[in-house]
Amino acid sequence: MITRITGTLSRVELTEAYVDVGPYEHEVLVPDFVRRHLLAKTGEVISLRTIEYIDGNPQRGRMTPRLIGFLADAEREFFEMFCEVDGVGVKKALRAMVRPVRDVAASIEEQDVKALTTLPGIGAATAERVVAKLRRKMTKFALIAARDAPAFADGDDVLGDGLTALIALGHSPEDARKKIEAAGETGGPFKSVEDLLEAIYRRENS
Repeated sequence: MITRITGTLSRVELTEAYVDVGPYEHEVLVPDFVRRHLLAKTGEVISLRTIEYIDGNPQRGRMTPRLIGFLADAEREFFEMFCEVDGVGVKKALRAMVRPVRDVAASIEEQDVKALTTLPGIGAATAERVVAKLRRKMTKFALIAARDAPAFADGDDVLGDGLTALIALGHSPEDARKKIEAAGETGGPFKSVEDLLEAIYRRENS
């Protein structure tokens, strides 16, 4: 299975990015939020995390291998989970992902069915199934932007441990996530959970 592709971005179209790797040009399907990020990078060397799947109808014998590209491993993981919801699947998920993973994950975590129905192809019934299946698994995806911020020197370790600590102290996952995001915007770098918690409470008491 191909899990990453690195090469020169030759062009970006409505639903595809084309990447030159050696003598070959590879077509990579991309969600709209990835496509928008790539528009300014034509001619540059890029690296996409990828999912490989087979498209087509096996009964007709027309099966085509395809790649779907993402900017980060967490985005790829989220997409795979989203596809597993009954009634979604790869093609619908590709069409639906017009907003960054962080935003969609936050809507799921907050059980905001109305916000999810603004995604192309996602009706109310599908949105409710998405929330029911995924809402307890969304916190780390809603923190994607914070994870990549310079304030968090050790990335996932500080974020994950800080989130666990706040929940243990009685905060809801949503409240804990918002506190961590706010701390990342105004402080840092946080090399330990203690640094992070101190900054959160200092900010709230100031």
